[in-house]
Amino acid sequence: MKLLFVGDVIGKPGRRALQTLLPRLVDRHQADYVVVNVENSAGGFGVTPDVLREIEDLPIDVYTTGNHVWDKKEVMDLLERNPKLLRPANYPDGNPGKGLHLGETPAGIPVAVINLEGMVFMSNLDSPFHKADRLLQGLAPKYKVIFVDFHAEATSEKQAMGFHLDGRVSAVVGTHTHVPTADERVLPKGTAYQTDAGMTGPYESIIGMRADKVLKRFLLQTPSAFEVAKQDVRLAGAVIDIDEATGRARGIERLLVPYSEA
Repeated sequence: MKLLFVGDVIGKPGRRALQTLLPRLVDRHQADYVVVNVENSAGGFGVTPDVLREIEDLPIDVYTTGNHVWDKKEVMDLLERNPKLLRPANYPDGNPGKGLHLGETPAGIPVAVINLEGMVFMSNLDSPFHKADRLLQGLAPKYKVIFVDFHAEATSEKQAMGFHLDGRVSAVVGTHTHVPTADERVLPKGTAYQTDAGMTGPYESIIGMRADKVLKRFLLQTPSAFEVAKQDVRLAGAVIDIDEATGRARGIERLLVPYSEA
């Protein structure tokens, strides 16, 4: 089977690229299951009901997020009402939502999606490594195909998660840093891995935001508002080829697809 993952969708430019390009990519790669990270889809920060309604007709099976999932107040109720929308599983108990989704392809292949957040340079959360272990221990044996979106800052922590889960999940793909990495590969025990899928949004920017706005904060060291950029929009992600009988990956292809409204 083929699983298609789309990296962090950034604001309106990212949503437009997703709406136009995703159906084509699903057809081109004959994708059986689609996972999209939407944590920056509402104005570059967070996700809202309106944003999900805008893309709800697309062939998306699961939405993942990360640390910015909490940026819009509407998300608290949204996480409880929409089982397809995940937040990182290693936030403390008592938070709304969950970090594990159990689904299946149209052909009936069971698929588990796990959303985790890193600790290095980020929040003081429960260990994503131990949380992953507990989630995997609780899965029914029928879930051979398991995809992990690891939303983390440090390359070393992402690579560590890949090797920690090698042979136990089908794929570990990183998000959060918005820069696609050229290290896609299948690890020794059969887990597909990429440090960061990159962002779906404007690449003439500093990680999706207008360069002048970001530079002002770096140069003056005082607070200033960021704004989503608009130029050189691309869809970033990966397609993973998985043996559904074993859950092991046969291959992973990195995607970086230009988008134009013309």
